[in-house]
Amino acid sequence: MTEVATSDQLLVVIDPVARQTDGEAVRIAKDVLSGGAATKVCLPDGPEEFARALARRGSRRPVVIGDDRALVRAVSFLHRQRELAGCVLSVVPVGSALSVARSLGVPTGTVAAARAVLDGTERRLDLLVDDSDGVVLGALRIPPLPVFRTPEEPEPSADPAHPWLRTCQSLVRTLVPSRPTRPPRGPSPVAAPRPGPSRLRVEVDGVTLVDLDQPVEAVSVTPGGAGAAAVEVRPASVGAEAAPLLARGRLVTVSGADFRYRADAGIWGPVRRRTWTVREGGLGLTLPSSLPSSR
Repeated sequence: MTEVATSDQLLVVIDPVARQTDGEAVRIAKDVLSGGAATKVCLPDGPEEFARALARRGSRRPVVIGDDRALVRAVSFLHRQRELAGCVLSVVPVGSALSVARSLGVPTGTVAAARAVLDGTERRLDLLVDDSDGVVLGALRIPPLPVFRTPEEPEPSADPAHPWLRTCQSLVRTLVPSRPTRPPRGPSPVAAPRPGPSRLRVEVDGVTLVDLDQPVEAVSVTPGGAGAAAVEVRPASVGAEAAPLLARGRLVTVSGADFRYRADAGIWGPVRRRTWTVREGGLGLTLPSSLPSSR
């Protein structure tokens, strides 16, 4: 870890969503940062200008003011430019989606986060890089597959505790003449999806943790520090809850039927196969000096 000098020149990139969501927090962050360092402020109107500002940062240290999406956008751009290893990024979280920044150790209070930019410490954190050149900062999760009800399957009762309500509703329907209905156009509406188990093969460093013959409820992969990811698979259970399967490794491959996964601030897929590799110390982030040196 390296102490960050307050005399550094800062490039402050303010995400447009942050300006719209909480202009007062943005103003406070700007005041604190400009009071402690030489700053150049950029107000991009969209992702392209956001990326262009980072590309033209020169020797200035980039500071992103925004939510998790803005943080992931900055890290993804620097990774694609192969500049992430030599860059120290800072972030002042502003917005409603801040769980990724919080999990990395960034204060979510505006003043505390801005002070950490000025007085904090550079810490190298592990991240995940997939085989499509995407990055994951926090945990990724594969949720259950959606299962659709058939038209013959009844909707669950909205108020099972009051059967008399059904009787009253039936009586009203017999007294009120029904309106003529037009025949439906196009396909019938599809019922809302319900969660269901997935059939996936999960391999950690080439060793199969679970195979296609074992349905699973969920899979999670998290950068666990020391160059390894923590993998948890929850098998589908019948009756008593099945114990989760745990493993640690540098290379994690998930394959099987089309699946989607949640990672940081988005949902990705569907894909049939994806491999994530732990990039040890791949992200340099300015954090408060009092935090431990690794996640």
